[in-house]
Amino acid sequence: MHNEIFRDQEYIHRLKDAIYEQYGIAAAKITPANRGYYGETWKVHADSGLYFLKMDYLPFHQKKFQQSLSVIEYLCENGIDFVGRIIKTQGNELYSNFDTAVMGLFEWVDGKNVETDQTKSTEYQMLCKIYLLTRPGLAIPTAVFSDDAAIRFYQQWEKLKSAPKAEADCAVLAIFERFKEEIAHCASRLSKFAGDCREDSGDFYLTHGDAGGNFFIAHGRNYILDWDEVMYAPLERDAWVMGCYDWARELFHDTLKANKIPYQLRPERLAFYCYHMYFFYLNEFLMVHPICDKSQRIQEYFENGWIKNRIKFADTI
Repeated sequence: MHNEIFRDQEYIHRLKDAIYEQYGIAAAKITPANRGYYGETWKVHADSGLYFLKMDYLPFHQKKFQQSLSVIEYLCENGIDFVGRIIKTQGNELYSNFDTAVMGLFEWVDGKNVETDQTKSTEYQMLCKIYLLTRPGLAIPTAVFSDDAAIRFYQQWEKLKSAPKAEADCAVLAIFERFKEEIAHCASRLSKFAGDCREDSGDFYLTHGDAGGNFFIAHGRNYILDWDEVMYAPLERDAWVMGCYDWARELFHDTLKANKIPYQLRPERLAFYCYHMYFFYLNEFLMVHPICDKSQRIQEYFENGWIKNRIKFADTI
């Protein structure tokens, strides 16, 4: 939902003033960056260089964004050079504020997201460097095995039913009604695997959550950007999205072994994350829907979305 709201020149002028006041950077030009999912993303052009500005206006997401910045700093301090470098404020803070937004400034990475099957080997190698730096005490969430994601979805569905019915709301409700049996099936399976996984909840690492969707190549260098959802979690949180393919599971295992990380992917955890993430994305759509219409995105998700293969795989476990 990046840059969904039109910003006029008065807004841009105030933003330039804020960047100069808080970072000491005189922005000559600010243009939309169109990266990421949450908030506004901008490319800042200045004599001192190019910068990536991320502004999170969503109250439910701002704490995660703030917490992620301290993890990026920790990783950079420990030799990781592919997560994006934060530009601190003149007061040595990792973030600042503008209007009601939390604002983070980074060095600009002039590349593109180029995730393919062929990039998975490099991606998994890079993630292993992150896993090896896992330590307790970082101020980030810890994953839990529960069916809360399904419960939240049904709560949001009920709320939408009782809300004033805009045309976009009616479209979303019609889609949910069409796919209510699929939704109920996934909710039941999520509850089952959450219970199975709670019997053994050890071996958590620093995980990204969507590394492939944020794998960038810039001038021959590889990056994994956007650490907003960093979390202590089992490695299936990073592996599930390609876990429906035999070759990807084997590659993930081999990469862990080569990096001396003593972990084996567990089928019940892969299944849990397939069903959990099915509802995670639905919840994200519904939380953003009041701000910008997500009915078309939700329809595509159910009708021919990439999630389908993941659910088919999880149904075999």
